[in-house]
Amino acid sequence: MAQSVTHSNGLVLASKAVAEFFSGIFEALIRIGEANSRVRRIEALFAMSDAELKARGIRRENIIREVMNDFI
Repeated sequence: MAQSVTHSNGLVLASKAVAEFFSGIFEALIRIGEANSRVRRIEALFAMSDAELKARGIRRENIIREVMNDFI
């Protein structure tokens, strides 16, 4: 009986380690996707004219701060 409990605990630990591993990979992929969308937004804003930025209430020197405001 002690063997089955030990074996069961080992199985639980192993499955938890595997779950944490894949969870880490999933979180990293989410971060990469979010970073890519932020980069695209920054590039789009930098491509705008100063007049277009002004109409949106954004100054060119604040573009990165504007896009990354929840991250920084």
